[in-house]
Amino acid sequence: MAGTLLSILMLAGVVLTGGGIHALVKRRDRKRGLLMILAGIVMFANVAISAIPGPDLPVLERK
Repeated sequence: MAGTLLSILMLAGVVLTGGGIHALVKRRDRKRGLLMILAGIVMFANVAISAIPGPDLPVLERK
């Protein structure tokens, strides 16, 4: 399930970044274009953070 969500986030990031570039170049809409690119970068960062393996949690021992 996690792989599917990460894939959807990556696709959304690509679409947002591409749409932001299109808005900047073709439509000359600077504000929306930059916001879309920023949202795409945030999605890529979320995927990167989720995909990096972290340390295992220590087992709580009873004393």
